[in-house]
Amino acid sequence: MSDEQRQRLRLDISRHAVRLFAEQGLAATSGEQIARAAGVSQRTLWRYFRTKESCVEPLLTMMIDAFRTVLYAWPPELDLTEHLRAAYRPVLDSSSGADVEAVLAVVRMTRDEPALRAAYLVLRERAEDTFAEVLAERMGVQPDSFDVRVQAAAMNAVLKVAADDLAHAAAENGVTRETLDRHREHLAGALRVVTPGLSGKGGD
Repeated sequence: MSDEQRQRLRLDISRHAVRLFAEQGLAATSGEQIARAAGVSQRTLWRYFRTKESCVEPLLTMMIDAFRTVLYAWPPELDLTEHLRAAYRPVLDSSSGADVEAVLAVVRMTRDEPALRAAYLVLRERAEDTFAEVLAERMGVQPDSFDVRVQAAAMNAVLKVAADDLAHAAAENGVTRETLDRHREHLAGALRVVTPGLSGKGGD
């Protein structure tokens, strides 16, 4: 099986796991049920995932990767907030509408399910290395410098709060254009506050 096939299988298992978690709760959902719903053996399930809670990782990674992708594409001549307003989407453009809903469903579940929240926070913490690399290049310093790590952590905190807000807004009104525009504006505005001076020529 190729890496691409493995990633597709992991994502498919993740979709089934999230549906079951949403329908019957995390505690009531077993690995056996997830494997059966996804059409794989339990052996295959546990080969791809450490725990049933970790089954949410592929879907959550889609949201984190969406920001990471747009950050890497940040043009030198643009302010970060201008770039986000023009290019940012909360999940990768190739994602289906069902995947968007599933991602936001997981984010909502993390509020009441500590094990899912732990998995979510670990993924977000790992993403800080990417943020630090990009910020360090713009600021002309090393990625492990104090100022860069602080700004990367602040950026991560903004993303988490914005994602939580989007997920709960979507639960009430659905994933509408207005909801997404509001999310993007909240994100861009908050990042302008926590990453001051980050224009295309670096921080001043």
